[in-house]
Amino acid sequence: MIAKILFRETVHGVLNYVFGKEGSIILGYPNTCSEFGLSPEFFANVLHFQGQRHATENRYVHITINLPHGERLDDATFYQLGKDYMAEMGLGNQPFCVVLHEDTKHQHIHLVSTVVTESASLISMFNSYRRSMATQAYLEKRYGLSPSPQTRQKQHRELPIYRFPEFQFKPDDSNGTRFYIQDVMNGLLQKHKVRSFAELKQLARPYHIIVNTMTHESGRVGVAYGIDNQKKYKTQFINGSTVHPKLSGPKLVAIFEKNSKSKLLAMHKKRLEKQWMTTLKLFKSIRQEDLPDVLKSYQNIDCELSYGKNRQLNELIIYDKSGYVFLASEISSQMDFIHHPQLEDDVNGTTCLDENGKQFLLETRKLIKNAFYEAYLQANKSNRSLSEFVITKNLRDLLPHIAGSERYSFLNHYMSQDKNKNLLKVLKTEFEGTRRELHKTESRKEMKTLEDRVSLFKNVLEANVFDATKSLSFNLLQGLGLKYVGDKVFFSNSKAHSVELLIEDYKMPEVGSSYISTGSINQNVKVLETLTETGSSKPSDLNATSFFLPLLLPELYESMNPEYQKQFEALSLRAYLRMAEQFNLPLEKSPVDYIRLFNAKGFYFEKKVGKIYLRSLYSKNETNIPLSTKTQAYLKSSTDLDAVLTAQMESVNISNENGQMNLKNLWVSYLIERGVYGRAAYMMVYEGVRPNLHREALEYHKKNGLREKIHAESQQKINTQQATILRKSVYSFSSLLSGKYKEEVFNGFRDELTDYTNKKGLFR
Repeated sequence: MIAKILFRETVHGVLNYVFGKEGSIILGYPNTCSEFGLSPEFFANVLHFQGQRHATENRYVHITINLPHGERLDDATFYQLGKDYMAEMGLGNQPFCVVLHEDTKHQHIHLVSTVVTESASLISMFNSYRRSMATQAYLEKRYGLSPSPQTRQKQHRELPIYRFPEFQFKPDDSNGTRFYIQDVMNGLLQKHKVRSFAELKQLARPYHIIVNTMTHESGRVGVAYGIDNQKKYKTQFINGSTVHPKLSGPKLVAIFEKNSKSKLLAMHKKRLEKQWMTTLKLFKSIRQEDLPDVLKSYQNIDCELSYGKNRQLNELIIYDKSGYVFLASEISSQMDFIHHPQLEDDVNGTTCLDENGKQFLLETRKLIKNAFYEAYLQANKSNRSLSEFVITKNLRDLLPHIAGSERYSFLNHYMSQDKNKNLLKVLKTEFEGTRRELHKTESRKEMKTLEDRVSLFKNVLEANVFDATKSLSFNLLQGLGLKYVGDKVFFSNSKAHSVELLIEDYKMPEVGSSYISTGSINQNVKVLETLTETGSSKPSDLNATSFFLPLLLPELYESMNPEYQKQFEALSLRAYLRMAEQFNLPLEKSPVDYIRLFNAKGFYFEKKVGKIYLRSLYSKNETNIPLSTKTQAYLKSSTDLDAVLTAQMESVNISNENGQMNLKNLWVSYLIERGVYGRAAYMMVYEGVRPNLHREALEYHKKNGLREKIHAESQQKINTQQATILRKSVYSFSSLLSGKYKEEVFNGFRDELTDYTNKKGLFR
C-alpha cells in the first residue's frame, strides 16, 4: 500500500472532491457525534470550525491510502485500516472521514481531518513522511498486503519516466491524468531548484507533459498542464490550481524567484567552471558526443546535449548535484565552452587525453595515492603506520587496487592506441616519486598528530580529568593510541615517530588490555579535547561511539572525576540520541513508538516543568538532557503522553532485572542498527549477548540479513565444537594404538570388561 499526506489551508474544496466523486462510498466519520449517520455537509462544517481555531496555514490534512494493484479489502476492513493509520500517526482522536473510491486501478480511501484539537492546540506532524512510511510497513504486515517499494527521502526519490501514457489512462480519465501530472510535477520541483517556466517545460518533456503559460493584463501568470506523447494520446489542458494548489502560476513564480535569488548560485557556477577547466586540461580533444560520458565519469556531472535543426550543438544542459539546472553558456562570461576549440563536432573526431599534460600526471599520481590508502585500510594496521606501509609496498602490490578503480578504467579508455605508451608504463614511471612524496606527507601528518596527542595527554593530567592511579598514565596513553618506552612516547602500532616525555611513577598494569580500534581512539581524543577545551573538537563532532567508551576503555573511564563524568555523560548521551533517532525512523509510527523504541534500549523520558528530558540507565550520575523543541512538541501532541511516560518504567525495569541493561547489550544493538550484522551475530552466538532492541526492531533487522548471519555463526560454532570433540577422540585413539607414548592412557572398556587375565582363579 502507498499512503500520501497533503496539508491544506482550507478544507471545503477537498471535501467537495472526496464526497462528490461518482461512486464514492462514505465508510464512516470517526470521533464525531455520529460515526455512521452524519451528513457530508454537517461534517464539513464541524471540520471547518475546528480547524479555524488556529491560525496555522497547514491546518487540514488530506491522506490517500492506495492498495497494491490487484489487491482488495472489504469495506469494514478498509475502514478499520484507515482508523489504524490515523491512530498510528497521532490523529486517532481527531474527527475525520473515511471515503472509499474505486475509480482507478487501485482501490483507495481518502481520509480528511485537521491537526487542530478542540482546545485549539496543534498536533505535531513532525517527520510525517518517515512516520507514514513506518506506518505503511506496519499495516501491510498486519493486514497481509504486499509491501510498498522502499523509497528514500522525497528530495532523493527517482521519478519513473512514463513513455506510453496512453496505456496509463482512459481517454476520458481526467482524474487519472490530473494525478499523474501532480505526481510528476511535484517530484520535479522536489528534485530540482527550478528558476523559470522554460526550465520547467524542459524538465517535464520526458514525461510527455506540456506546460502552457499565459500572462493576464494584471501581470498575473497563469499555467495549464496537458499530456501529449506526439503519437496517439493527447489530453485537454488542466488549470494549474486544479492539478494542485502549489502548481498554480503565482505559486510557481514565487518558487522561481526564491531559487533565482539564492546566494549559493554564484558558488555553484564557480565550482562548475573550475570542473570544466580541469576537464579541458586533461584532454587534447573531446568529441561532442563523448562529452556527457566524460563529464559524468570524470567529474560526476550529469548533462545533456541540446542540438538545433541542422544538428549543430546549441547548448549543454547541466543537471547539477545542487538541484539547479544550468546552461553551459551561463556558467562563465569569459569562456564559450560550447564552441571551445577542444570540442570536435566532426563525426570522425576523437576524444584523446593529453598524455604529456600536467593534469594527466596529477591523475596518475592520484591513482597511486588512492591505491595506497585503500590497501592500507584493508591491511593489518596494528603493527605499522601508513608512512611505514607506503615505503614497503611496490607497484605490483597495488595493481589490484589500481585496476579495480573507476578512475583507472576511465583513463585507460581514453588513452591513445600507441603501443609504446600505455597507462601501465606511465604508472611505473610515476610510482617511485609518488611513493616518496606520500611517505613524506604522511610522516609529517603523523608527527603532528603525535605531538598533539602528547600535548592533550599533558592537558588532561593538569586538569585532573581522572583520579591519579598507578596505571592512569598507561590507560590514558592507551586511550590516545600511544605507548611509553624509555622516556619517549610512540604510536601504539609504530616506532617510526617519537616525542620525548618523562612520566614519573609510570607503571604498566599486570593484565594487558585488549586492542582498541582506531575509531574508538579518535572518539576518545575528541571527548578529551572537548572536556579540556583544547584542540579543535566540538560537542557536535562526537558520534554514538563516544557513548560506549566506558565499555571500550573501562579502566580509564572508571577513574574519571565526578565533575567531568557528568559532562561526559551529557555529551555522549546527546551524541547517541542524534544517531538513535535516525536508527528508529524506519519503525517510528507515532510519538508512542518514539518512546517505546528508546525504552527497549534502556532509556526513558521524564517530564519536568513542562519540558521532556531523556535519561539513561547506563549513567552513573542522574544525567538527563532536554529534547529539541520540535521533538518535545511532537511527543506532547500525543494525548496519551502522561500514561505512556508512567508505564514506560515497567518495561525498562523488567529488562534491567533480566540483566540486559548492560553497555555490552547496547553495543550489540548499536552494531545491529549500523548494519554490522556479522560482528553482532558473533557476540550473540559465542558470548550469549542479547541486544536491547524492541521486538519489532529486532524482527526488522532479522529480515534485512541478521537472521542469516546468526545462522551462519551458529553453524560455525557447531562445526567447531564437533571438530574439537573429534580431535580429542583422535588423540585418545592415537595414544592407544601408537607405541610411541611412554604412559598408557586408561581404557575403561578394555580394562574392566575385556581383560580377564588379572581375574584368573578368583571365582573357582
